[in-house]
Amino acid sequence: MRVGVLGLGEAGNLYATGFRENGWSVAGYDPGDVPTPTGVERAESVEAAVRDCDLVLGLTGAKVALTVAREAAPHLGPSTVYADMNAGAPELKREIAQVVSSSSWAVVADVSVIGPVPTHRHRTALVASGPGATVIADYFGTLGAPVEDLGGDPGLASARKLLRSVFMKGLGAIIVQTVEAGRGAGDELWVREQIASELAGGESTLQRLYAGTAKHGVRRAYEMSAAADLMADLGLDAELVHAISHVHTLAARPEGLRDVPRVSDELLAAHRDVATANIGDAGDRLALLDSGVRPLWPGARAIGRALTVWTRAGDNQAIHKAITVAAPGDLIVVNGEGDTSRALIGELIAERAKARGVAGMVLDGAARDVDVLAEIGFPVWARAVTPAGPYKFGPGHVNVPVAVGGLVCRPGDLVVADSDGVAVVAAEQAESVLAAARAVEADEADRRADIRATAGGNAGTGGAS
Repeated sequence: MRVGVLGLGEAGNLYATGFRENGWSVAGYDPGDVPTPTGVERAESVEAAVRDCDLVLGLTGAKVALTVAREAAPHLGPSTVYADMNAGAPELKREIAQVVSSSSWAVVADVSVIGPVPTHRHRTALVASGPGATVIADYFGTLGAPVEDLGGDPGLASARKLLRSVFMKGLGAIIVQTVEAGRGAGDELWVREQIASELAGGESTLQRLYAGTAKHGVRRAYEMSAAADLMADLGLDAELVHAISHVHTLAARPEGLRDVPRVSDELLAAHRDVATANIGDAGDRLALLDSGVRPLWPGARAIGRALTVWTRAGDNQAIHKAITVAAPGDLIVVNGEGDTSRALIGELIAERAKARGVAGMVLDGAARDVDVLAEIGFPVWARAVTPAGPYKFGPGHVNVPVAVGGLVCRPGDLVVADSDGVAVVAAEQAESVLAAARAVEADEADRRADIRATAGGNAGTGGAS
């Protein structure tokens, strides 16, 4: 029997080793710099890893699971079971099943891991659904793993996993938050003793949940975003689940839960080449300003932390105040009440903002001196252009939540603007939205490649005919 393991991270490594110990031939693929388990054949591509396999395990992470399934599907044999074991949303599992069934005769199983793999390794309990669930129960049963076969369609197992994750990841988030607070108060040891006394497994369980929340924070934050979607589908408030996701995102940062800008310089740099359209898709098309707020010169692009301004229509006194407190990497976002009769900024204020390191401006209002703005390379998005200058009497406010282009923007939120328009992402969601936008980007690249390949093949056939 042969198994292909896609993703050789911690879980993939343990499963590959477990199957090898039980006499299976194992091929593994991972584009990252991760070790190859002893006795496992390191494949150079997804195709090589899945070729001639009886079983394929998708353990790449939910954000790229669909892309990987699309790459693997054409190379799966008719007797292959494709087991997606990523902690994704039910809808994602159904999409993966559709991709596999449309490109091969392989069957799909939605497989959810119920328990800590580092503790139980390949014998960790599983829940499976979809056409391949019964075969999964047989295969993993021979390894000693208890498998609950739900039957039904892909998505049932992942829904059950997410329900459990609300509790388990929530517990991890509470432990991290409480231990960090205890440390800050100089009472960490007492806090840990209090928590450990309430847990089965005591200190070892506490430490596993504490360390795992930081180690796997980004992946678990993505998983909890899927859980929040499930809560919404069930008609339940998802605020707590979003908060759990947020704590995992913070825990994964080098600075942890310390109160620092949530949108770090590193996170800004990671968005340098991410299109606003992909951010919009990743945010369910809800993160974009209306199309009336447009770039004032071709090729303009800016990424920054929102420094917000709320000003009276046609008045820029508060914008001047904002520039005096601006830090490098800030992007000034102005609620100018949609007024287009007077320009809120022009070349002089733009020069001062640029000198302060301001990344650009987004105005729900008008601007002027467009040619000079382009000449000095200061990017501005606005609702209109007018030569009429502003008033300078106020009133206005700086660093308060503002309504701009149909969205609410808070101080410190991530703002990405390009030729298509402007995206605003809540600071606590910036990490997870980046991952989702990258997945959208990869998926679209694959689709374009498929279209070009199909077009090229059709052209070749036409010529031959």
